Order: sequence, then structure tokens, then C-alpha cells
Amino acid sequence: MTWNDKELFKKAMDDVKPLKDPAKAVFLQHKSARTFRRTEDIAVADNFLITALHDAIPLDLPLCYKRDGIQQGVLDKLRGGRYPIEATLNLTRAPVETCRRDLFAFMQRLSRESVRTVLIIHGKGRNNDSHANIVRSFVARWLAQFDQVQAFCSAQTFHGGGGACYVALKKSAIARDENRERLARRGR
Repeated sequence: MTWNDKELFKKAMDDVKPLKDPAKAVFLQHKSARTFRRTEDIAVADNFLITALHDAIPLDLPLCYKRDGIQQGVLDKLRGGRYPIEATLNLTRAPVETCRRDLFAFMQRLSRESVRTVLIIHGKGRNNDSHANIVRSFVARWLAQFDQVQAFCSAQTFHGGGGACYVALKKSAIARDENRERLARRGR
């Protein structure tokens, strides 16, 4: 600090008084509601998930989806619950629009991380027209709309059975590069 900087600092701090009891001082952080709103509005505007459901999936039909090019062994291993679950989303008893928004935000967050397998708990009703089965049907349709979803299927009973589903996601670019390097070293 130069002499001028010290004088300016002393002049700026001239009217500042020390706290009487520094242990009782409370520091508040201001959170801008505007920023939160703006990002929420963007997330709602970018949400491409369908809002109309034509037919609910019957309860006796387990959820099962596999994108083209995915081996049957991957789906079988997923169905058996043999992949470690890295994240979970619970949608039980939530309105459909809330489920839509939460699932979209969850998948957007996962696309930035290197998560491969998730468990989505949607609930299971007693009849085909129950709210839980409507959410279940929407979740199945919504998951198929995401490019990063490779496969999904109903979960094992210890993870929720027909009221939950396992979802296998694509590897992130970082994970793909690490895998290539590991395999290249092994081949030498």
C-alpha cells in the first residue's frame, strides 16, 4: 500500500466504531429472489417434456425401455439391480406438473455430473386410474424423451418394485475419455 492508499483507507474508516460484543454479531447474506426466479423461468421455458397423456400404462405391465444400440445384457443387469445407484429422485404423492418440473431439473443436473445409474421412485397405485399410476406412465414417457437415457426398467422389490424404476444414463464425455485412456494403457 502506498501512503495515499493508507490515508484514503483511514479517511473511509474514520466514522467506523468497533462492535461491542463481536461474539453476538450476526452476518446476513442477501439472496436475490430475482436470480432464482429467472433461472426457474428459464428451466420452465426449456422443459420439453410432454404434458398430455394418451393412455396410462397398465399396472400389470412392468416398465421397460431400451434405446436402439443398447445390448440386452445391459438391460438385464439393470433389471437385476446390479448397477450401483448413484442418485435418487422421489416423486411420490406430488402433482403431475411438479413431477414434470422436478424430473426435468434432476436430469439437467445429472447431465452435468458423471452419474450413470439412478433410481426414480414414482409410486404405485392399486388401480390403473390411480394418481401414482398416472405419474408412473408420465415418467415412462418423459424418460424416453431424454437423449441421455439409455434404458430404464422397473426396480427390484428391495428398491420399490413396480413403484420405482432404474434408469441407465450415457457416460459423460469425461468418463468416456477416462475409459479410452484406461483401455489404451491396458492394450500396451
